[in-house]
Amino acid sequence: MGADARAERRIEWLSRLGALLVRALGWTWRVRVSYDADVRRLRAEGKPIVFMIWHGQMLPLLYHHRNEHVTVLISEHADGEIIARIATRLGYQTVRGSTSRGAARALLGLARVVGEGHDLAITPDGPRGPAKSLAPGPVIVAQRSGAPLIAAAVSVSRAWHLKSWDQFVIPKPFARLQVAYSSPTMVTANDARDALTEVEKMREAFDVAERRARE
Repeated sequence: MGADARAERRIEWLSRLGALLVRALGWTWRVRVSYDADVRRLRAEGKPIVFMIWHGQMLPLLYHHRNEHVTVLISEHADGEIIARIATRLGYQTVRGSTSRGAARALLGLARVVGEGHDLAITPDGPRGPAKSLAPGPVIVAQRSGAPLIAAAVSVSRAWHLKSWDQFVIPKPFARLQVAYSSPTMVTANDARDALTEVEKMREAFDVAERRARE
């Protein structure tokens, strides 16, 4: 067996195991959701949403929104293929790329996905941080697609925190999770360059979502 075949088998095995572990762990979590009326309304109206989540909170939020056919942006770093396959097994569509490196092509692809009516989830501080920094990708996608931005946040009663740049959160078995959302935010700029002046709207949306999740 060649090196490529062994690498493929390893990736496939790890993605299967990862998806199984996430489902098994998530099954024990007690999840409460608040401030989701706008999310439900927009979906009932068939209007796509650009969700923003912090990289460190990715795991519980990916589990919560599983099987909703949301498209997620997965970076092309070394572990990206494993993460992409786990996300696919959880019912997500995936786009590979970055909103910081080689961003133009990725952002055009993401705007096209949203324009076709699909919800999108982006981590503006991923894949390398700093934690809770704001790459402008979400506002550019929102400007090009006309879709609203909504920040999602989660507070967890008991969790492990990895010693990584984002302090990646893994809720412990039977943890209580409170998921909350900001109100929809529209990007009003006339073009992508002007949209860069509206990046602070992302911070405001995250502040609201995080405050609501802590309530």
